[in-house]
Amino acid sequence: MIRKTTVGDASGLRWFKSSYSDGTQGDSCVEIATTPGTVHIRDSKSLKGPHLTLAPNAWADFITYTAQS
Repeated sequence: MIRKTTVGDASGLRWFKSSYSDGTQGDSCVEIATTPGTVHIRDSKSLKGPHLTLAPNAWADFITYTAQS
């Protein structure tokens, strides 16, 4: 995965999405931002909308699970 930085919101987080997100709607992707101890997740179509926060180990478990699907 190659990361592309996107314009973030006022929170100062640096959001990233995969360069593999090149569908007919380039903004249709999940974006992540990391801080020490937290992974923030949001819908790229709703930049100012709500986002999820997970502990890094929970995020790693999720990625492992989705890679197996």
